[in-house]
Amino acid sequence: MQRVILTALPGLLALSVVAQTSKPLVIAHRGASGYLPEHTLEAKVLAYEMGADYLEQDLVLTKDDVPIVMHDIHLETISDVARRFPERKRADGHYYALDFTLAEIKQLRANERINPKTGQPVYPRRFPVGHSSFQIPTLEEELQLIAGLNQTRGRKVGIYPELKQPGWHRQQGHDLSRVVLPILRRHGYITKADPCWVQCFEVDEVKRIRSELGWEGCLLLLTGAGRRNPDGSEAEHWFTPAGLAELAKFADGIGPSLGAIVTGRSKADRKVTDLVSHAHAAKLAVHPYTLRADELPRWADSMDDAHQVLFGDARIDGLFTDFPDLAVQWLSAHGKR
Repeated sequence: MQRVILTALPGLLALSVVAQTSKPLVIAHRGASGYLPEHTLEAKVLAYEMGADYLEQDLVLTKDDVPIVMHDIHLETISDVARRFPERKRADGHYYALDFTLAEIKQLRANERINPKTGQPVYPRRFPVGHSSFQIPTLEEELQLIAGLNQTRGRKVGIYPELKQPGWHRQQGHDLSRVVLPILRRHGYITKADPCWVQCFEVDEVKRIRSELGWEGCLLLLTGAGRRNPDGSEAEHWFTPAGLAELAKFADGIGPSLGAIVTGRSKADRKVTDLVSHAHAAKLAVHPYTLRADELPRWADSMDDAHQVLFGDARIDGLFTDFPDLAVQWLSAHGKR
Protein backbone atom coordinates (compact mmCIF):
# COMPACT_ATOMS: atom_id res chain seq x y z
CA MET A 1 0.00 0.00 0.00
CA GLN A 2 1.11 3.61 -0.55
CA ARG A 3 2.68 5.57 2.25
CA VAL A 4 1.66 9.22 2.43
CA ILE A 5 4.40 11.38 3.87
CA LEU A 6 3.94 14.92 5.18
CA THR A 7 6.73 17.02 3.76
CA ALA A 8 7.40 20.56 4.88
CA LEU A 9 7.79 23.04 2.03
CA PRO A 10 8.43 26.77 2.37
CA GLY A 11 5.13 28.40 3.20
CA LEU A 12 2.96 25.28 3.18
CA LEU A 13 2.56 21.69 4.24
CA ALA A 14 2.30 19.40 1.24
CA LEU A 15 1.44 15.76 0.76
CA SER A 16 4.11 13.67 -0.93
CA VAL A 17 3.08 10.25 -2.17
CA VAL A 18 5.83 7.67 -2.05
CA ALA A 19 5.03 4.64 -4.16
CA GLN A 20 7.36 2.23 -2.36
CA THR A 21 4.93 -0.65 -2.48
CA SER A 22 4.80 -4.39 -2.57
CA LYS A 23 3.00 -3.95 -5.89
CA PRO A 24 5.32 -2.21 -8.34
CA LEU A 25 3.62 -0.30 -11.13
CA VAL A 26 3.64 -1.52 -14.72
CA ILE A 27 3.66 1.57 -16.95
CA ALA A 28 2.78 0.87 -20.57
CA HIS A 29 5.38 2.90 -22.49
CA ARG A 30 3.46 4.52 -25.37
CA GLY A 31 0.88 1.77 -24.79
CA ALA A 32 1.60 -1.82 -25.76
CA SER A 33 4.08 -0.41 -28.25
CA GLY A 34 5.92 -3.70 -28.64
CA TYR A 35 2.84 -5.05 -30.40
CA LEU A 36 0.99 -2.14 -32.06
CA PRO A 37 2.09 1.28 -33.36
CA GLU A 38 3.05 3.49 -30.43
CA HIS A 39 0.55 5.89 -28.88
CA THR A 40 -2.36 4.74 -31.01
CA LEU A 41 -5.62 4.18 -29.18
CA GLU A 42 -5.39 0.53 -30.22
CA ALA A 43 -2.03 0.21 -28.44
CA LYS A 44 -3.56 1.71 -25.28
CA VAL A 45 -6.52 -0.69 -25.32
CA LEU A 46 -4.18 -3.65 -25.69
CA ALA A 47 -1.99 -2.45 -22.82
CA TYR A 48 -5.10 -1.95 -20.70
CA GLU A 49 -6.22 -5.52 -21.33
CA MET A 50 -2.70 -6.81 -20.62
CA GLY A 51 -3.08 -5.52 -17.07
CA ALA A 52 -0.94 -2.36 -17.12
CA ASP A 53 -1.41 -0.07 -14.13
CA TYR A 54 -0.68 3.14 -16.03
CA LEU A 55 -0.81 4.16 -19.69
CA GLU A 56 1.68 6.77 -20.89
CA GLN A 57 0.76 9.82 -23.01
CA ASP A 58 3.57 11.85 -24.61
CA LEU A 59 2.08 15.24 -25.42
CA VAL A 60 2.82 17.94 -28.01
CA LEU A 61 0.65 20.76 -29.35
CA THR A 62 -0.89 21.36 -32.75
CA LYS A 63 -0.94 24.76 -34.43
CA ASP A 64 -4.38 25.38 -32.90
CA ASP A 65 -3.18 24.42 -29.39
CA VAL A 66 -4.74 20.96 -29.17
CA PRO A 67 -2.61 18.44 -27.21
CA ILE A 68 -2.01 15.31 -29.27
CA VAL A 69 -0.44 12.05 -28.15
CA MET A 70 2.89 11.38 -29.87
CA HIS A 71 6.46 11.02 -28.71
CA ASP A 72 8.30 13.53 -30.90
CA ILE A 73 7.65 17.12 -31.84
CA HIS A 74 8.20 15.87 -35.41
CA LEU A 75 5.72 13.83 -37.44
CA GLU A 76 7.82 12.07 -40.07
CA THR A 77 8.95 9.12 -37.91
CA ILE A 78 5.44 7.90 -37.04
CA SER A 79 3.19 9.01 -39.91
CA ASP A 80 2.86 9.47 -43.65
CA VAL A 81 3.18 13.28 -43.38
CA ALA A 82 5.99 13.44 -45.96
CA ARG A 83 3.72 11.87 -48.55
CA ARG A 84 0.56 13.83 -47.71
CA PHE A 85 2.14 17.24 -47.09
CA PRO A 86 5.56 17.16 -48.81
CA GLU A 87 5.85 20.97 -48.94
CA ARG A 88 5.29 21.51 -45.20
CA LYS A 89 8.71 20.60 -43.81
CA ARG A 90 10.86 23.29 -42.24
CA ALA A 91 14.35 24.22 -43.42
CA ASP A 92 15.84 21.56 -41.13
CA GLY A 93 13.88 18.86 -42.97
CA HIS A 94 11.47 18.10 -40.13
CA TYR A 95 7.67 18.18 -40.18
CA TYR A 96 6.65 19.76 -36.87
CA ALA A 97 3.31 18.89 -35.31
CA LEU A 98 3.10 22.53 -34.21
CA ASP A 99 2.86 23.59 -37.88
CA PHE A 100 -0.30 21.56 -38.49
CA THR A 101 -3.86 22.07 -37.32
CA LEU A 102 -5.71 19.21 -35.69
CA ALA A 103 -7.81 18.83 -38.83
CA GLU A 104 -4.63 18.30 -40.84
CA ILE A 105 -3.18 15.90 -38.23
CA LYS A 106 -6.33 13.81 -38.55
CA GLN A 107 -5.63 13.37 -42.26
CA LEU A 108 -2.42 11.51 -41.45
CA ARG A 109 -2.01 7.77 -41.16
CA ALA A 110 -0.02 6.73 -38.08
CA ASN A 111 2.46 3.88 -38.43
CA GLU A 112 5.11 1.91 -36.62
CA ARG A 113 8.20 4.06 -35.93
CA ILE A 114 10.55 4.31 -38.91
CA ASN A 115 13.93 5.77 -39.68
CA PRO A 116 12.90 8.63 -42.02
CA LYS A 117 16.21 8.48 -43.88
CA THR A 118 15.78 4.84 -44.87
CA GLY A 119 12.04 4.34 -44.48
CA GLN A 120 12.78 1.15 -42.55
CA PRO A 121 11.20 0.25 -39.19
CA VAL A 122 13.29 0.95 -36.10
CA TYR A 123 12.14 -2.38 -34.63
CA PRO A 124 11.81 -4.77 -37.60
CA ARG A 125 9.88 -7.52 -35.79
CA ARG A 126 7.11 -5.21 -34.59
CA PHE A 127 3.81 -4.38 -36.30
CA PRO A 128 4.36 -4.07 -40.07
CA VAL A 129 4.63 -0.51 -41.37
CA GLY A 130 1.69 0.46 -43.55
CA HIS A 131 -0.60 -2.35 -42.40
CA SER A 132 -4.12 -1.57 -41.19
CA SER A 133 -5.19 1.99 -40.34
CA PHE A 134 -4.25 4.08 -37.29
CA GLN A 135 -4.54 7.73 -36.29
CA ILE A 136 -2.72 10.13 -33.99
CA PRO A 137 -5.13 10.68 -31.06
CA THR A 138 -5.77 13.81 -29.04
CA LEU A 139 -5.29 13.84 -25.28
CA GLU A 140 -9.04 14.34 -24.91
CA GLU A 141 -9.80 11.27 -27.01
CA GLU A 142 -7.43 9.12 -24.99
CA LEU A 143 -8.71 10.30 -21.61
CA GLN A 144 -12.27 9.55 -22.71
CA LEU A 145 -11.17 6.09 -23.86
CA ILE A 146 -9.48 5.27 -20.55
CA ALA A 147 -12.42 6.57 -18.52
CA GLY A 148 -14.75 4.43 -20.60
CA LEU A 149 -12.62 1.32 -20.16
CA ASN A 150 -12.35 1.94 -16.43
CA GLN A 151 -16.14 2.03 -16.28
CA THR A 152 -16.84 -1.01 -18.42
CA ARG A 153 -13.94 -3.15 -17.18
CA GLY A 154 -14.25 -2.25 -13.49
CA ARG A 155 -10.60 -1.26 -13.10
CA LYS A 156 -8.89 2.03 -12.32
CA VAL A 157 -5.97 2.27 -14.71
CA GLY A 158 -4.05 5.51 -14.41
CA ILE A 159 -2.48 7.93 -16.86
CA TYR A 160 1.13 9.07 -17.14
CA PRO A 161 1.34 12.20 -19.36
CA GLU A 162 4.75 13.55 -20.40
CA LEU A 163 5.10 17.18 -21.43
CA LYS A 164 7.43 17.06 -24.44
CA GLN A 165 9.85 19.95 -24.79
CA PRO A 166 7.67 22.61 -23.12
CA GLY A 167 10.54 25.10 -23.26
CA TRP A 168 10.73 24.71 -27.03
CA HIS A 169 6.96 25.12 -27.28
CA ARG A 170 7.15 28.42 -25.39
CA GLN A 171 9.91 29.63 -27.70
CA GLN A 172 7.47 28.97 -30.54
CA GLY A 173 4.74 30.98 -28.78
CA HIS A 174 2.75 28.09 -27.28
CA ASP A 175 2.47 27.04 -23.61
CA LEU A 176 2.11 23.26 -23.51
CA SER A 177 1.88 22.92 -19.73
CA ARG A 178 -0.70 25.68 -19.38
CA VAL A 179 -2.89 23.97 -21.99
CA VAL A 180 -2.56 20.41 -20.65
CA LEU A 181 -3.00 20.80 -16.88
CA PRO A 182 -6.57 22.21 -17.03
CA ILE A 183 -7.59 19.28 -19.24
CA LEU A 184 -6.24 16.83 -16.67
CA ARG A 185 -8.09 18.62 -13.87
CA ARG A 186 -11.32 18.64 -15.85
CA HIS A 187 -11.08 14.87 -16.17
CA GLY A 188 -10.72 14.47 -12.40
CA TYR A 189 -6.93 14.28 -12.09
CA ILE A 190 -6.37 16.87 -9.37
CA THR A 191 -4.61 15.52 -6.27
CA LYS A 192 -1.97 12.92 -5.45
CA ALA A 193 -4.76 10.50 -4.63
CA ASP A 194 -5.78 10.49 -8.29
CA PRO A 195 -4.07 7.96 -10.63
CA CYS A 196 -2.01 10.42 -12.64
CA TRP A 197 1.72 11.14 -12.78
CA VAL A 198 2.88 14.15 -14.79
CA GLN A 199 6.45 13.78 -16.08
CA CYS A 200 8.95 16.04 -17.82
CA PHE A 201 12.68 16.15 -18.58
CA GLU A 202 13.02 19.90 -17.95
CA VAL A 203 13.85 20.79 -14.35
CA ASP A 204 12.66 24.39 -14.54
CA GLU A 205 9.38 23.27 -16.09
CA VAL A 206 8.79 20.68 -13.36
CA LYS A 207 9.30 23.42 -10.77
CA ARG A 208 6.99 25.73 -12.74
CA ILE A 209 4.29 23.07 -12.94
CA ARG A 210 4.36 22.71 -9.17
CA SER A 211 4.63 26.38 -8.22
CA GLU A 212 3.43 28.81 -10.90
CA LEU A 213 0.84 26.45 -12.43
CA GLY A 214 -0.22 24.95 -9.10
CA TRP A 215 -0.25 21.27 -10.01
CA GLU A 216 -1.13 19.31 -6.84
CA GLY A 217 -0.94 15.81 -8.31
CA CYS A 218 2.04 13.46 -8.56
CA LEU A 219 5.01 14.89 -10.43
CA LEU A 220 8.13 13.18 -11.73
CA LEU A 221 11.42 14.49 -13.09
CA LEU A 222 12.79 12.44 -15.97
CA THR A 223 16.56 12.33 -16.22
CA GLY A 224 18.62 11.80 -19.34
CA ALA A 225 20.60 8.75 -20.28
CA GLY A 226 23.80 10.82 -20.56
CA ARG A 227 25.50 13.36 -18.34
CA ARG A 228 23.03 16.11 -19.24
CA ASN A 229 19.27 16.36 -19.49
CA PRO A 230 17.78 17.65 -22.76
CA ASP A 231 17.43 21.12 -21.16
CA GLY A 232 21.16 21.22 -20.40
CA SER A 233 20.90 20.51 -16.67
CA GLU A 234 23.25 17.99 -15.09
CA ALA A 235 21.48 14.62 -14.99
CA GLU A 236 23.93 13.06 -12.55
CA HIS A 237 23.25 15.76 -9.95
CA TRP A 238 19.84 14.22 -9.34
CA PHE A 239 21.39 10.81 -8.61
CA THR A 240 23.18 12.07 -5.50
CA PRO A 241 21.66 12.18 -2.00
CA ALA A 242 21.87 15.98 -2.05
CA GLY A 243 20.24 16.20 -5.47
CA LEU A 244 17.47 13.82 -4.51
CA ALA A 245 16.78 15.78 -1.33
CA GLU A 246 16.48 18.91 -3.46
CA LEU A 247 14.20 17.12 -5.93
CA ALA A 248 11.90 15.99 -3.12
CA LYS A 249 11.05 19.62 -2.41
CA PHE A 250 9.07 19.92 -5.66
CA ALA A 251 8.55 16.40 -7.08
CA ASP A 252 7.39 12.97 -5.98
CA GLY A 253 9.62 10.78 -8.05
CA ILE A 254 12.50 10.40 -10.45
CA GLY A 255 12.47 8.68 -13.85
CA PRO A 256 16.01 7.67 -14.78
CA SER A 257 17.18 5.50 -17.65
CA LEU A 258 17.76 1.82 -16.88
CA GLY A 259 21.50 2.45 -16.99
CA ALA A 260 21.25 4.60 -13.88
CA ILE A 261 19.71 1.67 -11.98
CA VAL A 262 21.91 -1.18 -13.23
CA THR A 263 25.34 -0.88 -14.82
CA GLY A 264 27.41 -3.42 -16.70
CA ARG A 265 28.21 -4.59 -20.20
CA SER A 266 27.10 -8.17 -19.51
CA LYS A 267 25.29 -10.29 -16.97
CA ALA A 268 28.64 -11.23 -15.46
CA ASP A 269 29.66 -7.68 -14.50
CA ARG A 270 26.30 -6.03 -13.80
CA LYS A 271 25.85 -4.05 -10.63
CA VAL A 272 22.82 -2.45 -9.02
CA THR A 273 23.57 1.18 -8.16
CA ASP A 274 22.58 3.01 -4.98
CA LEU A 275 20.11 5.29 -6.77
CA VAL A 276 16.93 3.53 -5.65
CA SER A 277 17.98 3.32 -2.00
CA HIS A 278 19.05 6.97 -2.00
CA ALA A 279 15.76 8.01 -3.67
CA HIS A 280 13.73 6.03 -1.15
CA ALA A 281 15.63 7.70 1.67
CA ALA A 282 14.46 11.03 0.19
CA LYS A 283 10.87 9.67 0.03
CA LEU A 284 10.91 9.60 -3.79
CA ALA A 285 9.49 6.93 -6.08
CA VAL A 286 11.71 5.51 -8.83
CA HIS A 287 10.17 4.71 -12.25
CA PRO A 288 12.95 3.96 -14.78
CA TYR A 289 12.60 3.71 -18.57
CA THR A 290 12.45 1.70 -20.91
CA LEU A 291 12.53 -2.10 -20.95
CA ARG A 292 12.13 -3.72 -24.38
CA ALA A 293 12.17 -7.41 -25.25
CA ASP A 294 13.71 -6.60 -28.63
CA GLU A 295 16.35 -4.26 -27.20
CA LEU A 296 17.43 -5.76 -23.91
CA PRO A 297 19.99 -3.95 -21.74
CA ARG A 298 23.40 -5.52 -22.12
CA TRP A 299 23.39 -6.71 -18.51
CA ALA A 300 20.33 -8.95 -19.03
CA ASP A 301 19.98 -12.14 -21.06
CA SER A 302 16.15 -12.26 -21.02
CA MET A 303 13.10 -10.28 -19.97
CA ASP A 304 12.68 -12.51 -16.90
CA ASP A 305 16.28 -11.80 -15.94
CA ALA A 306 15.77 -8.05 -16.39
CA HIS A 307 12.56 -8.08 -14.36
CA GLN A 308 14.29 -9.97 -11.55
CA VAL A 309 17.12 -7.45 -11.38
CA LEU A 310 14.89 -4.38 -11.59
CA PHE A 311 11.92 -5.44 -9.46
CA GLY A 312 13.61 -8.01 -7.23
CA ASP A 313 17.15 -6.74 -6.68
CA ALA A 314 16.94 -2.99 -7.30
CA ARG A 315 13.41 -2.72 -5.85
CA ILE A 316 12.14 -0.10 -8.27
CA ASP A 317 8.62 1.26 -7.71
CA GLY A 318 7.49 1.14 -11.32
CA LEU A 319 8.77 0.35 -14.80
CA PHE A 320 8.19 1.82 -18.23
CA THR A 321 8.02 -1.06 -20.69
CA ASP A 322 6.98 -1.62 -24.30
CA PHE A 323 5.84 -5.12 -23.27
CA PRO A 324 3.50 -4.64 -20.30
CA ASP A 325 2.16 -8.19 -20.51
CA LEU A 326 5.59 -9.63 -19.73
CA ALA A 327 6.04 -7.39 -16.68
CA VAL A 328 2.56 -8.26 -15.40
CA GLN A 329 3.26 -11.96 -15.91
CA TRP A 330 6.58 -11.79 -14.03
CA LEU A 331 5.12 -9.83 -11.12
CA SER A 332 2.15 -12.19 -10.89
CA ALA A 333 4.39 -15.24 -10.88
CA HIS A 334 6.43 -13.74 -8.05
CA GLY A 335 3.50 -12.74 -5.86
CA LYS A 336 3.78 -9.00 -6.51
CA ARG A 337 0.34 -8.40 -8.09
